[in-house]
Amino acid sequence: MSSRVEVGVLGATGTVGQQFVRLLANHPWFDATWLAGSERSAGRTYADAANWKLSTPMPEAAAARVVQTPVPGVGPKLVFSALDANVAGDLERAFAEAGHLVVSNARNHRMDPLVPLLIPEINPDHLQLLQQQHAAYGWKGGIVTNSNCSTMFLAMALAPLRAFGLTKCNVVTLQAVSGAGYPGVPSLDILGNIVPFIGGEEEKLEIEPQKILGRLAADHVEPHPVIVSAHTTRVPVIDGHSEMISVDFDRTVDAADIRAAFDAFRGLPQDLGLPFAPARPLVYLEAENRPQPRLDVERDNGMAVFLGRLRPCPVLQHKFVALGHNTVRGAAGAALLNAELMQAQGLL
Repeated sequence: MSSRVEVGVLGATGTVGQQFVRLLANHPWFDATWLAGSERSAGRTYADAANWKLSTPMPEAAAARVVQTPVPGVGPKLVFSALDANVAGDLERAFAEAGHLVVSNARNHRMDPLVPLLIPEINPDHLQLLQQQHAAYGWKGGIVTNSNCSTMFLAMALAPLRAFGLTKCNVVTLQAVSGAGYPGVPSLDILGNIVPFIGGEEEKLEIEPQKILGRLAADHVEPHPVIVSAHTTRVPVIDGHSEMISVDFDRTVDAADIRAAFDAFRGLPQDLGLPFAPARPLVYLEAENRPQPRLDVERDNGMAVFLGRLRPCPVLQHKFVALGHNTVRGAAGAALLNAELMQAQGLL
């Protein structure tokens, strides 16, 4: 690119906002020139306002920036939203009305029939819904969302299996504490323990994949018919959501065919060579005790989904393990890849 695109971050001081700031620091296409936060953060330097929790140092350029009040119509056209769901709905809509393109990590607009729930390797054509937003809502800008973090890894694992007549899926998640934000889960609740409930997560896992895997039909998405049953848990892991997945089909499918589909899975981001696209979106690990969060989640810049332990299932046909980085591929990195695709297609 001849010049970098100025971008902003809403909710820049939070856990996911910090990942946006880190990932944007050396991005070849985007320049984070505008960081916005809550009333208690606005007017302070980012170094003073952000309680930095990442293992890498805070980028110097970001540290010196003054955090702004999130006012629609102010700031760059492209804004990444790391807003909490309690405020994201109305504020993201206001930014879209004011002419911004909002690439959101929040849940509020994901199931809006005219808002793309985008995973670029799976459903890049869903970006056509942006035109429907302009016509139906009168927005000068638009909203594109990425999925729930656990949904991201499940949908990517299921996408190559649609060709075999995918009908049913059972998934049990083991979700890292970073997914709960900061300060997140109290230490006495999680250390040496497993919490078998995460509010709202099971519902997202059961409905979001149907939209992501669905077929674009004019002004809406026809959901994929796969039935998903989900059980979500919080475990004492810092980063990386693991998922135990079982699948069934409308025909008998060989394990070798499933494995070949995993290995061959690619998408438009790989064809276009987008900066944040992993060379292989799905990486199958041969060792019988992999993938593991501690050993694998940071590989490929946190943007690949790691699979393993494909074997027969006595209830459904096959079962396997998936792992992804919840605040990178499951959040900030996913939104950056969405924006890269939009830029490559001339939508910015």
